[in-house]
Amino acid sequence: MDGKLVEWRSANIHVLTHGLHYASSVFEGERAYNGRIFKGTEHSKRLEFSATTLGMKLPYSTAELDAAKRLTLEKNGLTDAYLRPVAWRGSEMMGVSAQANTIHVAIAVWEWPSYFSAEAKMKGIRLTLSDWRRPSPESAPVHAKAAGLYMICTLAKHKAEAAGYQDALMYDYRGYVAEATGANVFIAIDGKLHTPTVMGTIEWTRDFDPKPYKLMSVEII
Repeated sequence: MDGKLVEWRSANIHVLTHGLHYASSVFEGERAYNGRIFKGTEHSKRLEFSATTLGMKLPYSTAELDAAKRLTLEKNGLTDAYLRPVAWRGSEMMGVSAQANTIHVAIAVWEWPSYFSAEAKMKGIRLTLSDWRRPSPESAPVHAKAAGLYMICTLAKHKAEAAGYQDALMYDYRGYVAEATGANVFIAIDGKLHTPTVMGTIEWTRDFDPKPYKLMSVEII
């Protein structure tokens, strides 16, 4: 946390932290397998990109972030683990404008298995449709992995679980398939994988039907 190893219970921030009140926070979700972080450098670069998109300059380079992630993983004695690098604006200024706020960076590491159990994945994950759509790139910084963008994911996930589903499928702002609340969508057609583009349109819809696919509920096997 901010360049130092900190005990889990001591990794605290002020209640008036700007990132808490105004969502000026970006993060990554990474996995380590057999002691190696999968695409760690790419994740570090994306964290920097997300921070820059939100007008924040990280106080660490990509190489320093990579080294800090490896050190945190090692010090926790873990080889297969989840890593959560996060950057946020601090508490020097309270208000929409926070030009003088310190940019903080922390990296947490813990054991976090798959979102769904092996049994659930073999049986099939039940999805419902979310009431919320992924926002337009003209209304939110959708290319950044920003904390504020996940608010609607939590709302959608909670409603889906309350209705007996495991997750919710989200459309983009135009009504095209986008993603689930915490997972990408991949579809195999004739041995080729297809997935929504950065703008949210799933590329294979252009080959079949330009209209959105209106799915009421699906079973992923």
